[in-house]
Amino acid sequence: MAHKPADHNAVSPYLLVQDVEAMLLFLTATFGAVEIYKMTLPDGSVKHAEVRIDDSIVMLGERPDGRDPAICSTHVYVPSVDDCHARALAAGASSISTPADQSYGDRSAGIRDPEGNIWWLGTYLGRG
Repeated sequence: MAHKPADHNAVSPYLLVQDVEAMLLFLTATFGAVEIYKMTLPDGSVKHAEVRIDDSIVMLGERPDGRDPAICSTHVYVPSVDDCHARALAAGASSISTPADQSYGDRSAGIRDPEGNIWWLGTYLGRG
C-alpha cells in the first residue's frame, strides 16, 4: 500500500479556518479549485475538506470549539497573476501587493483572504 493517496503530493497546505464552506467558495472563485472530498459532522460543521488547485491539494478544517483560525502564507503559481488577483479581490480578498514583474523572474502579487491567510500569486516569466 502506498504511503499517500495516488492523487496527492507529499506536502499539502492545511488551512484551519472558521468557515470551511465560505473558504471553499473563495478558493473556487479565486483559483478555480475543485472540491474532491468533504466530511461533515452531525452538527453541520466540516471536519475535513480537500480541494484541487491545478496539480496540488489544499486541505481545510474548521477550528474546534470556535477557536481563532490559524493564519498561514501559501504561494501558488497561476497562469495569470493579474487575472487571479482581480478574481481574489472580487471574492472578498484584500490586496497586499499589486501584480508586478520581479527581478527573480516571476510576475507576482499578494492577497489576504477573508479569513486572514496570505496568498502569494506567481506567474513564471523565466529567469535570464
